[in-house]
Amino acid sequence: MSTALMTCQPAHERHGSAWSYVSPSRLGCWLRCPLAFKFRYIDGIRSPTTPSLFVGKMCHSGLEAFYRHRQLGIALDAEDVAKRMIDGWDETVTEEGMRFETESDEMKAKLKVVDLVAAYLAHVPEDEPRPLAVEATMEAPLIDPFTGEDLGISLLGIVDLVLDEQQGPVIADFKTTARGGTPAEITHEIQLSSYAYLFRQLDGRKEAGLEIRSLIKAKTPRIEFHHYDARSDTHFKRLFGVIREYLDALDSGRFNFRPGWGCSMCDHRDTHCRRWCG
Repeated sequence: MSTALMTCQPAHERHGSAWSYVSPSRLGCWLRCPLAFKFRYIDGIRSPTTPSLFVGKMCHSGLEAFYRHRQLGIALDAEDVAKRMIDGWDETVTEEGMRFETESDEMKAKLKVVDLVAAYLAHVPEDEPRPLAVEATMEAPLIDPFTGEDLGISLLGIVDLVLDEQQGPVIADFKTTARGGTPAEITHEIQLSSYAYLFRQLDGRKEAGLEIRSLIKAKTPRIEFHHYDARSDTHFKRLFGVIREYLDALDSGRFNFRPGWGCSMCDHRDTHCRRWCG
């Protein structure tokens, strides 16, 4: 599968980094709270990397190494992957500006990462096919599949894994989470529909399905694979409906405060948000 980037010409002049592309993460942030989106993507206020996010990032790096070697027909075992993650640990800490409260906390995080990835590798079927794509940056013009309208901006996403299963290509995304259980499909709909749109535009085939592969940070790490059907017309209609509202908000500069459950985990709650809304 070609992962060459596809570019598009803007329909009209747009300025600022927020107009450079649409992505699932930007859409998700805007849907949760437009004001938080403004702080992050318009004002450039970065949130600190938490230990939980750092563990997730390191797990992703280990799985990327495993699957990139698998693409080449090279099998890495859990010890090989663990060594690569630990060797790159300090560099990633520096890049992320990560600060652990104590050396003990950092050691616990290292052990958690190694255990989670080892549990994942033990869970993967031995006959899993070689990947078509690993940590692939995909970008394509946003062209409404129902009207043919070019929205004048591209969609960009980083897809963790695409496997050429017997029934056809399957797009998989890795999640590290504190709890297990089947995640509600709708909570991941924007991301999954975005990845399916990108894959179809770049590969020309329809995906056979999509997966959320969860690495669960329990005392004894657990792994769960959750499969979802290929995207339907309804999924893409909803995706493009959200994207049009998002672009309208950017055009108008409307970034309203949207209180909800996400406020409890928002780094802006007691700082920028309070000053903006106070």
